[in-house]
Amino acid sequence: MTTVLTKSFPEDKPLPAKAAVRKKRVLIIGGGFAGVAAARTLKRADVEITLIDRRNHHIFQPLLYQVATAVLAPSEIASPIRQLETRQKNLRVILADVTGIDLGTRTVEALCPGSGTRKIEYDFLVVATGMRPSYFGHDEFAANAPGLKNLNDAELIRTKLLSAFERAESTDDEKARARLMTFVLVGAGPTGVELAASIAHLNSVTLRKNFRDIDPAESKIVLLDGGVRILPTFAESLSRKVAKRLGKLGVQVLTGVKVEKVDEEGVVAAGARIPSATVLWTAGVAASPIVKMLGTTTDRAGRACVGPFMDIPEAPDVFVAGDAAAMTQDGHPVPGVAQAAIQQGRFVGRLIAARIRGRRDGNPFRYRSKGNMAVVGKNFAILEAGRLRTAGFATWLVWAMLHVMALPQLQNRFRVQTQWLWSYLSGQRSSRLISEPPRR
Repeated sequence: MTTVLTKSFPEDKPLPAKAAVRKKRVLIIGGGFAGVAAARTLKRADVEITLIDRRNHHIFQPLLYQVATAVLAPSEIASPIRQLETRQKNLRVILADVTGIDLGTRTVEALCPGSGTRKIEYDFLVVATGMRPSYFGHDEFAANAPGLKNLNDAELIRTKLLSAFERAESTDDEKARARLMTFVLVGAGPTGVELAASIAHLNSVTLRKNFRDIDPAESKIVLLDGGVRILPTFAESLSRKVAKRLGKLGVQVLTGVKVEKVDEEGVVAAGARIPSATVLWTAGVAASPIVKMLGTTTDRAGRACVGPFMDIPEAPDVFVAGDAAAMTQDGHPVPGVAQAAIQQGRFVGRLIAARIRGRRDGNPFRYRSKGNMAVVGKNFAILEAGRLRTAGFATWLVWAMLHVMALPQLQNRFRVQTQWLWSYLSGQRSSRLISEPPRR
């Protein structure tokens, strides 16, 4: 009998799987110009991006005043932030309110509607929360003088403007009627100037012959500013041209005047009472309270004082971009305008992508101005780009073209372009809606 010996081999053991390498997490707070620009710049980076905003939409701020004056509807200058997810696979959008930031544990606390508070971890944090109206220590003014920073503000202002004429039409009290047909704007920067000119056109053209007992063209528009001239960020020659243009539109400009009181009856400025039922605040801005959660140095407006790479000294992987950041260049502050916010957002996105790949930081951020513009009613705008200073109809055409092309979505561009053409030819505005208060 033959015995066959067999050698037993141990069962093959599976090779240990490589531990999955966790992707770096980038957390962006704010879906404005800077936040969206940072997210888009990281589209091809090997990261996990979370974008948090308390609103579900991105607003094209330069045209917000046109929503306030019934030229455009809110949807025509806004686009859903969540739409970014369909185009960017490494991006996640969360609708939430940020309630806390812990730099030590690298976590952000967010209050999500319907699901409570959650903590979100990050490796890189970008704070791009923008600005809010500042009343220079007189927050009590806000109750009677709304600012213009979001769609709710714009719709509130539109309601106040249109309601004032409806109330003026229904009263026989001449004193009350005069107060209702007086509009006061505090702050003669670009927003105040553009808003005042648009209100003047609304009153004299759009609402003409819409009432039996009143003539909206006879309303009074007063633009107040504490400075020596309007549009202080523009050249003085352009400022004078705008002041002259506003005068032709029927806007009374008062400079060197400080507002001392705002109440239901109007404003008190330089000791004189201006009766008005509609006071609008376009004077100052302050940073979002979220910036204070970083515990870093801030300027008088509450903006974070960032370094040359848009980061804060307390945490080199925490960046502040857009209007929430205070930065100087060549001895002058970087302006809080859309083009600066977009450039900063892209810079931060590129910097994060480079650090993830292990590359050294390149050159620090440097703002490159493409020029500043402001529109003053129909057929008139101003432009300042370096030594170039222009004003008039041709500049207005350039302004219109640039703003249409800068809108976030193709449908926004088509709608705005169509509405502008209709308003230009007919003088009418399609969004003359008075919002109803919520029912109990």
